[in-house]
Amino acid sequence: MSTLNDADRREYYRIEDLIALEITPLSAPEAASSEVLQDASPLFNLLSELHLSEFESQHLLRQISERDRALSSYLKTLNKRVELLSQIVAQTVLGKIGEPQPVQLSEAGIAFHHPHAYPAGSHLSIKLVLMPQALGLLLRARVSECLAQGAGYKIDTEFESITDTQRQLLARYILQKQAQARRLAREQHESAAEQAPGREH
Repeated sequence: MSTLNDADRREYYRIEDLIALEITPLSAPEAASSEVLQDASPLFNLLSELHLSEFESQHLLRQISERDRALSSYLKTLNKRVELLSQIVAQTVLGKIGEPQPVQLSEAGIAFHHPHAYPAGSHLSIKLVLMPQALGLLLRARVSECLAQGAGYKIDTEFESITDTQRQLLARYILQKQAQARRLAREQHESAAEQAPGREH
């Protein structure tokens, strides 16, 4: 099972975000397995499957929209209904996982603060719920660094055995967050410019 070197890690842009997390250490057999992790919670699995199936069917929707606009509009309406349902499921799941916490996230891994130490080389199951899309992901990760910080530990991890679909979902989420941050910065800059003293109206 390969891990990323420093050059590989630099290829992935990291964002700072607030994400609900649930961390579970993996046993030796679980860490050695390459199978996709399954959560014991049916609701979380449903949330994950809703987004995976929606993502995997996007190319079909694009093909349909080129041939039949009416059918495409109907399917987009159905997608919106599914998104609303997934947000309801997400609120239930979030109630069980806990409040969102500050993290640094990339396609390659995630860094977070935790009350317990997990030594470098440890293997973890990381459950994430990304809002507002209500995207639920259950990923394997290997601890690359664990440093004492405040009342707990700053833990840096690298994702392992991540599927192409999971990576693409993460990439899409990160790109959306970047675009949102740029838009907010632009709006703040424009607002500050309008309020600057001496500006002619």
